[in-house]
Amino acid sequence: MSNERRPWHKASYSDGGGGNCVEVAEGQTTSIRDTQNRHLGYLDLPAPEWNALLSALRTN
Repeated sequence: MSNERRPWHKASYSDGGGGNCVEVAEGQTTSIRDTQNRHLGYLDLPAPEWNALLSALRTN
């Protein structure tokens, strides 16, 4: 499914003040983009790599 058809949501660790935010669209491939620079595109990660990234962030 195209990332444009999946719902985007702000990451739970994003700054609530409108800055330093990232959005994700999760699925078999997870797309990540900068909320303030959506026009610059997004980064796609396969689900296992997205899960590994989240695990690494939780341990730091």
